[in-house]
Amino acid sequence: MSFDVAALRACFPSLASGTAHFDGPGGTQVPEAVAGAVATTLTSPISNRGSVTAAERFADETVLAARSAMADLLGADPGGVVFGRSATALTFDLARTLAAGWGPGDEVVVTRLDHDANIRPWVLAAEAAGATVRWAAFDPATGELTADDVSAVLTARTRLVAVTGASNLIGTRPPLAEIAERVHAAGALLAVDGVHLTAHSPVDLAALGADFYTSSPYKFLGPHCGVLAAAPATLERLRPAKLLPSTDAVPERFEQGTLPYELLAGTTAAVDFLAAVVPGPGPRREQLVASMTAIEEHEDRLRERLEDGLAALPGARLWSRAAHRTPTLLVTFEGRDATAAYRFLAARGVNAPAGNFYAIEASRWLGLGDTGGLRVGLAPYSDADDIDRLVTGLREWLAG
Repeated sequence: MSFDVAALRACFPSLASGTAHFDGPGGTQVPEAVAGAVATTLTSPISNRGSVTAAERFADETVLAARSAMADLLGADPGGVVFGRSATALTFDLARTLAAGWGPGDEVVVTRLDHDANIRPWVLAAEAAGATVRWAAFDPATGELTADDVSAVLTARTRLVAVTGASNLIGTRPPLAEIAERVHAAGALLAVDGVHLTAHSPVDLAALGADFYTSSPYKFLGPHCGVLAAAPATLERLRPAKLLPSTDAVPERFEQGTLPYELLAGTTAAVDFLAAVVPGPGPRREQLVASMTAIEEHEDRLRERLEDGLAALPGARLWSRAAHRTPTLLVTFEGRDATAAYRFLAARGVNAPAGNFYAIEASRWLGLGDTGGLRVGLAPYSDADDIDRLVTGLREWLAG
């Protein structure tokens, strides 16, 4: 079955406002089914997890369902799915836990391409442990981060490499499987920030070779929370700081306090919604791979139309030119302030924000300082009319 963007758009109440949303990389719009799942959970009898009362069982079932849903989305083991307030918070917790085993002489690798959420937690943890931080750089001319770029800073003392699955600023998708092979050959662990990648492509943790993988449901049509996925055996070896009476079982030992059950229900609903984008037989994992493949193809078609439109604008420069990339473009305009374009478009019902979007190292490496540019991101609900409105609006702004 072909991808039906009109039918999909009808599932999003917020789109009825008429706004064209290119702000998905910062958080997508939410389908009614997700909002309904959150509301139903909040208004149903529920309590802390347990097995005695119906309210306790409902809470427990909600958590287990969300673990199963995220495992299907990521090709992971449900027993290795950890929930937290955000991917950033989970990464900070993970970094502190791993750093307890680091010391002087140990090394950690981060990249200039990453969102700061996959840089600063590792830098701070390394500094606290007396470990050395080494930086892998990407090519500012192409936006490419290669396995050779990472290998260049690997040593026998490397303990962990942190790399993005896809840049939230310029869309670059590094060759994760090749990077993982080299990282593991060096005896190190690989932590992948999959927040941006998960929204745009099928994900298979085993194929990617990630030891730790973070994602955020609100980037793929769900509610605001964070997810960390790893092999249960990997998590069993880690001892995070936790309250004395809280369970030592994996993955619960990594989850501090009571989980937001309503958000986990919304996460399950978001995964189920994605699985049904291209309906078909078979288990949910197979449906998700088919649907995410169709979404990727739809977004790539629109990306080509968008790139052609932006490239034709006078003085426009596109910074998103890696061979393998998500439909997320960064554009600047010679002699013009991208923030002014952001405001001009917003007044016309087109949301395309400007900034560095916490990818501050990437923005600086590109020579854009802390300012960044205008970020234009596509989502499953994007259509050709959205793109035409954006390009027309920018043309009017440039002519003004």
